[in-house]
Amino acid sequence: MSAIAARLGLSGSRPVVRKAAELRRLCDINFDSSVLGIGEVCKAIICLEIAATKFQVIFDRAEAVRMSGMSDKAYIRSFNALQNGLGVKTTLDVRELGIQFGCVRLIPFVQKGLALYKERFLAALPPSRRSSTDFGRPVFTAAAFYLCAKRHKLKVDKLKLIDLCGTSSSEFTTVSTSMGDLCFDVFGIAKEKKDPTTIKGNRELLDVLPSKRKHEDDSDNSDESSADDQDELDLPTHKRHKRMEKQAYNQWKSTVLSTNKETKPDPTKPRKQAQLNFKKKLSDAALEVPPAAN
Repeated sequence: MSAIAARLGLSGSRPVVRKAAELRRLCDINFDSSVLGIGEVCKAIICLEIAATKFQVIFDRAEAVRMSGMSDKAYIRSFNALQNGLGVKTTLDVRELGIQFGCVRLIPFVQKGLALYKERFLAALPPSRRSSTDFGRPVFTAAAFYLCAKRHKLKVDKLKLIDLCGTSSSEFTTVSTSMGDLCFDVFGIAKEKKDPTTIKGNRELLDVLPSKRKHEDDSDNSDESSADDQDELDLPTHKRHKRMEKQAYNQWKSTVLSTNKETKPDPTKPRKQAQLNFKKKLSDAALEVPPAAN
């Protein structure tokens, strides 16, 4: 444990190392981590991250993922499984974030935004799924704090926030997008406001993944061009580039086909055979016998 902590830059934090060793012993007593597909090295690294989060110590997750030999998604899945098995829940207080980043005046705005987001998100869910939602995860607090700081033009280290809440960059971005869409009046910074009733954000809080948004066809024929332009703007960047590349390819293909049609000869016109003119060699001309004179 001490050697792994030294490689992760936690050798100077003895309380973190002791807490991680305690969590590792609890893992060995309560359950078999090999059943979950978690090795001994990965288990020690995850225990160090849980302890570092508890003591509000910066933890290098990228280096931890590299040392564990797992992918980013597999590491997060193992982290959540081990955390649930230990019964440890990481909490992130808005007041502590405000003091740590020097943005104390953002605390009431973050609290208001979180309450509004929870209310609107639950209203969009069916009653059978409202009881299973969990808004106590640190990623929601961190995303709300980041969006409020961005709205009030305050500089906040996004990577540090992601490390503190113990999540991935993709999950943080997904939650931030969902908050910005549903609570534009608190978190939004775009020029045009979106209607929260027409937004189809993510519906999964336990495993947050980017959702595919469906664009409804406009029934009015006069507004078809404007609807297509709006759909083009709402598409993600990579899909927009893919569509532009496809349009450029189709344009190039039509240009090539039209050029081939122009240069292709007409099969109905008769073809002229080229005349062949073979010059006589000098030796052949000398060997020719002149005709006999009558």
